[in-house]
Amino acid sequence: MEGHLTAAGTSVLDELGLDAAFVVKAKLAQRLHRTISDLGLTQREAAARLPVSQPKLSLVLRGKLDDISQAKLEQCLRALGHDIEISIGARHDGVGQVKVREAA
Repeated sequence: MEGHLTAAGTSVLDELGLDAAFVVKAKLAQRLHRTISDLGLTQREAAARLPVSQPKLSLVLRGKLDDISQAKLEQCLRALGHDIEISIGARHDGVGQVKVREAA
């Protein structure tokens, strides 16, 4: 993929051809990581506010997402003050897409 550029406003995750459910979890985990960093929390401090243990949080922050559900990641983000919005677009021919859009 020499010379390949990812378009502005898109994620490399969207271009890798990964399972859509994994991409959603990865994007939620990325936002969780960024929020913990922005708040200046240690993993221990963050875990005290979240519905997961510090060892589980450590795995998530390192991208180990097999043993955590999308719902649990959403609970973590909500515990840190994020709103989660799920929308379903209009029906069209073909297979629908799954997207995660982040507000500022």
